[in-house]
Amino acid sequence: MSDGWRSYSSAPETGALVCASSEIDEGVARCLSVQTERGIFPLLLVRKSGRVRAFVNACPHQYLPLDYRSDSVLSADGARFLCSAHGAAFDVTTGACLSGDAAEGLDPVPIAEDANGNLRIGA
Repeated sequence: MSDGWRSYSSAPETGALVCASSEIDEGVARCLSVQTERGIFPLLLVRKSGRVRAFVNACPHQYLPLDYRSDSVLSADGARFLCSAHGAAFDVTTGACLSGDAAEGLDPVPIAEDANGNLRIGA
């Protein structure tokens, strides 16, 4: 996994609380922010086949959040994230760019569930 997400000035420390795991339903994308002393960090989460995946919620084309113009950032088949600003598509499991002006994909963020059922920034 790439550490590109750490280059954001607001990137949270390992172990920072994201949300309760139960808040991320199967097959649903959720955009949220993690606030720490470093600032507000935009995250995009999805649970696919029981596993939660996280990415920086910033399209690499213009660094706008994928939900900039619409809360609907998941394709109808659940296989792609869609940028609401300009229509780029990204693989939901890897973040790789599938179409659009963005040559780079979404930056993956490691996420782990703790013993209390909370999602935290992983190592």
